[in-house]
Amino acid sequence: MKCAMCKRGETKPGITSVLLTRDHFTLVMRDVPAEICDVCGEDYIDGEIAKNLYYMAEKMQEQGTLLDVRKYQYQNDPVCVTE
Repeated sequence: MKCAMCKRGETKPGITSVLLTRDHFTLVMRDVPAEICDVCGEDYIDGEIAKNLYYMAEKMQEQGTLLDVRKYQYQNDPVCVTE
């Protein structure tokens, strides 16, 4: 797909890191599948993957976690692997 940010590049499959923050909670999720622009590096996360990231973040926030860095894995159920 054409990059919406730079309007010049094309996106290609890759991996990225995602930072989610809410109140005092921070989650860094590594190795997230994304489409990445070959010119500017802007990354685009699939809607289903984004939904899974928010689900995982909500679960960790419910547990009282303030800061967490995890490696993203997805099969049939969302799974986070602590590094």
